[in-house]
Amino acid sequence: MVRTIILAIAIILLALITTPYYLIICFVGLFSMKARDRMTFGIMRPAFRFLAFLSGVKVHVTGLENVPKDVPVQYIGNHRSFYDIIVSYYLYPGKTAMISKKEWAKIPFLSWWMKLLHNLFLDRDDIKQGLKTILSAIDLVKEGYSICIFPEGTRNKTEEVMLPFHEGSFKIADKTGCPIIPVTMYNMSAIFEDHIPKVKAADVYVDFGSPINPGELDKEERKHIGAHTRKIMIETYERLRETAEKSAAGKK
Repeated sequence: MVRTIILAIAIILLALITTPYYLIICFVGLFSMKARDRMTFGIMRPAFRFLAFLSGVKVHVTGLENVPKDVPVQYIGNHRSFYDIIVSYYLYPGKTAMISKKEWAKIPFLSWWMKLLHNLFLDRDDIKQGLKTILSAIDLVKEGYSICIFPEGTRNKTEEVMLPFHEGSFKIADKTGCPIIPVTMYNMSAIFEDHIPKVKAADVYVDFGSPINPGELDKEERKHIGAHTRKIMIETYERLRETAEKSAAGKK
């Protein structure tokens, strides 16, 4: 419980300390979007890394070399924990925006920073607004921003390895031609969700898979690119599970 209290205090202090920077960044953005982005990403990535450190998270990363450095990509992640965002975000190279559920837009302070990071808020119950969000994401990719989305649509609280992927989530890559990078995460829920409200130290595993280029898929795979990507990620998830279990056995 001590770790949870320390983390809560740290979040409050971060909010107080970074508020003046938020105002400065907003002012800078009136004159230079590039400078605004540099300052925003320069603050938020270390902040997320710091929160992961305080939470006792040890991250085992593989495949980061698979991420192209010269073009934007669409990151596809599985989703079991709030920490999926905290941990994966500071690992992404380059400018990266996320697509989050609309409820996050109602949270003061957090939503302010999310907007500075070009995050988009998706209304899953409004098809028309959802389409507008996807079109906005396509525009961001064309401007050089990578996009991260969790195509399960919500946190997976079931016994299934992954919920079915929404095929519409892949329209961004399909329409822009950007590579899809599967980001498979294992054991994230062990930090918080498995024992709410306590935060506990945990070893977590993040794998950046080989790029999937929609234009190189056959007709059937491209038509069901969500299912195709999900299959790859489930296989990776099981591999990460095996690695984690062997590591845990070796520590005994």
